Amino acid sequence: MAKVKKNYSFSDKSQQYNNVAILLHWLIGLAIIFMLILGIFMTDIPKEAPKQISFDIFNLGIYSWEVTEAESPRSFYFNFHKSIGVTLFVFVLFRIFWRFTHKPPALLSSMKPWEKRFATAAHHGLYLLMILIPLTGILMSIGSKYGVKWFGIKILPGIDSTPMRELFYEFHEIFGQLLLLILIFHILGALKHSIVDKDGTLRRMWFHKN
Repeated sequence: MAKVKKNYSFSDKSQQYNNVAILLHWLIGLAIIFMLILGIFMTDIPKEAPKQISFDIFNLGIYSWEVTEAESPRSFYFNFHKSIGVTLFVFVLFRIFWRFTHKPPALLSSMKPWEKRFATAAHHGLYLLMILIPLTGILMSIGSKYGVKWFGIKILPGIDSTPMRELFYEFHEIFGQLLLLILIFHILGALKHSIVDKDGTLRRMWFHKN
């Protein structure tokens, strides 16, 4: 006899994430994807490019960012990456605080034991990397002579230490690659639950009326 998949209903609010957790999930998730794309894009920018005051983000012709003082494209995108990274780090810390102070719903009983273990490990890995990546980025920037700027405001000075900069650059890159790998599995798992299992997992992470 064929097994009938159950289409779960989440009228019980205890089975859903709260709207603050949902907002943080999608906001941070989209920001991480943007940062990964930005990180890949900016590493190919030549150092000798002329300075300018207007920058077409990703050269797509959709939005241009203007600065008060002319700077090279490489400098602009690296500072842009740092600024968003610092902002994202604050949101990640708040998300961790929110998770500790607001108990998330339990994993679905329909999930197999190995799926639960895999999902738990992936979530723990994501949280760990969401802390380690910005931390190594900040330490790498401190190791440079430029320090850390947040949208033009200098918040941490640089000490111009090449060994420190190169060490944390390697960690930053490795952690970024690990995050991309786990993120791909996370997305594929969500699609599997939505399309194959149809167990309502994605609906638990969508906005609802309180």
